[in-house]
Parts: sequence; C-alpha cells; structure tokens
Amino acid sequence: MIRLPVQQLHGRDCLLDLSRPCIVGVLNVTPDSFSDGGHFTAPQAALKQGLTMVQEGAGLLDVGGESTRPGALAVSADEELARVLPVIEALRRATDLPISIDTSKALVAREAIAAGANFINDISGLSFDSEMATVAAETSAGLFLMHTRGRPEVMQRNTEYASLRDEVYISLQRSIDDALAAGVEKKRLAVDPGIGFGKSALGNLELLHHLDELHCFGCPVLLGTSRKSFIGRLLQQDDPLERLSGTLATVALGVQQGVQLFRVHDVRPAREAAMVAWAIREKKLT
Repeated sequence: MIRLPVQQLHGRDCLLDLSRPCIVGVLNVTPDSFSDGGHFTAPQAALKQGLTMVQEGAGLLDVGGESTRPGALAVSADEELARVLPVIEALRRATDLPISIDTSKALVAREAIAAGANFINDISGLSFDSEMATVAAETSAGLFLMHTRGRPEVMQRNTEYASLRDEVYISLQRSIDDALAAGVEKKRLAVDPGIGFGKSALGNLELLHHLDELHCFGCPVLLGTSRKSFIGRLLQQDDPLERLSGTLATVALGVQQGVQLFRVHDVRPAREAAMVAWAIREKKLT
C-alpha cells in the first residue's frame, strides 16, 4: 500500500482532501484549445459546463483563458482576463467548489484570485513571470507547479534530454524553492510533471512509468494526460474526443502510483476509474 506524504492541499480559503483521488475539471474558455476550443467561450456556456462537472464529482474546476497546446501563440493579459473573469465570477456565485486559474501571468492570477479563484495553475513552474510566486504568497493561493521546456509555441521543437527525469525533477525542485523563497507555504504546493509539454511520446511514457518518484518532493502530485496526442498516437486516434479510454488507463495507473489530482475533460468517467483503482490499491470498498 502506498503511503502518501501529504493528504491535504491548502488553497485560498479552502482545503482539498486528497485522501482519495481528486478530479480537476478542465474548463477552457478559449477559441483554440486542442480538443474543446470554442465550445465554452460564452460565459453562460462555460458556467453550464462548470456546474455539470460539479455534479459529476469534480473536486476542483480549472479555468483557462489561453491555449497551451503545442504551437499555440500567447494572448495579452487583457484578453485573457476578459475571457476568464466573467466565468470565475459566475462560478463563484453558483458554487463553493474550489477554482483554479490556469495561467502563467501574475496579473491574470492576481485578478482571478480577487474574483474568487483559490488556486493558481502555472504551467511554467514560475519561470515565465517573475512576479507569480509573489502573487501566490500575497494572496495565500494554492499553487500547481508544472515542468515545461519553453513556451507552448516552441516547446515541441526540442524534446531530447540527456536525462528526462533528472531534468524534470531538478526543475520542479527549483520551482518549489522559488515558491518557498517568495513566502508560499509548502502546504499550498503541488507538482505536475508536465505530460505533453516539451516531451516526446516516449518521454511521456517514461514519466508515467515513474510517477511514484514524484513523491520525493513531499507535495501532492497533479497529472494531466486528458485526450493528449501521445494517447492518440498509441491508439492511432487523431480525434481528441476519441481518446477517453486511453485517458482512463493513465488515470488508473496514476492512482496505483499515488497520484492524487487528475486534470481531465471527462469528469464522471475519470472519477469512476480513479475510485475503482483507489479501492483496489487500498483494498477498501468505501
């Protein structure tokens, strides 16, 4: 039985119980995300989708206003704020469920927290904006630190590493150190190996094979594999919407290795797969 170092994650004005798997529902309010771009750009559509994910058992909603798919171009902070703030405000009025803002811009993070978000999900691990750690510390937000190599528009141009796992772990430790130095409490930190961000398909498989090693940081682990291209390659499935079965396999294997948070588009099936895997791992019915 896996003994997890941490079973709680603190956010601004909230606490996530991670004694069982927590499903993070993806809510992209962008026109160009790789699998659901344009579906939820209208605030009412986004609110409806967010509340559907709440009903399906999400433990956290992750709202993003800038696509981070490979090759995606950056948008301005003003554009990103125009996309996410109405959605976060509407969700906050409608539900008490914790919300994270998926951004690498400190200004966007600060405004999103003021609008009601509880966590910051920074794909850059604090490397794109030097003020991000300060915002997290000053707002008492929870902070997801992910590994990537370069910004989305260039990150897949170089996926060769002398030692992929070593580079990912060194980078994540640097992100943790930077957060702590800025005053973020460790109880507010989680790490994400960044599946699909500056990695080859084989590199993604290597990281997935060794997810248990990420517990060395003493932080909860977030895994984001939902509908990603390496799954499409394995299944010979070009349509991201047809990659659910592959996604659920990664969720179950992640649970087996002690991953506690799963960022997915399909909340209900991911939650069901995670809970069955958890029951097998823990040998518990409830």
